[in-house]
Amino acid sequence: MSRIGKLPVKIPAGVKASVDGLTVSIEGAKGKLSQTFKGEINIVLEGDEIKVSPASNSRQADAMFGTARSIIANMVKGVVEGYSKVLEIKGVGFKAELKGKVLTLALGYAHPCVYELPDGISVAIGETPDKNPLVTVSGASKHMVGQVASDIKHFYPVEPYKGKGVRIHGEFVRRKEGKKTA
Repeated sequence: MSRIGKLPVKIPAGVKASVDGLTVSIEGAKGKLSQTFKGEINIVLEGDEIKVSPASNSRQADAMFGTARSIIANMVKGVVEGYSKVLEIKGVGFKAELKGKVLTLALGYAHPCVYELPDGISVAIGETPDKNPLVTVSGASKHMVGQVASDIKHFYPVEPYKGKGVRIHGEFVRRKEGKKTA
């Protein structure tokens, strides 16, 4: 049994929560999130707490109820505080530009990399002290913020020889030595 799964999820003041079978809806200052779970779990709203328990003694139920509890806790934290990831773009001439809900990246290709932002996700563009573009992805859903950051990073992953590319701020990239001459 999951030790984390046994803990109830506290609902802070100013946050509305509702449970309808296996669908959990959370609404707060940063937005509204809804998630439908499948599997052998029971979800109950009692006062200002959401409790998750396995519906049977199967291995699948034991695996899923801790996961479901963590997802619900992340939803509550997301609508209260929000999540964000900062991406750093390193490379000569690499740029980022935001027009409405469309992020355009110039990453050294013959064409611009265009990414349309999904609903609930916002992007801010800044600069590091050494003039590299910073792209800050933020939103209420931890999953969506991570997915958008991953999609943007996928346009030009960091290469190990010069260190050019898109990386999550603070990410360590192991550098390789170049070709040796005789």
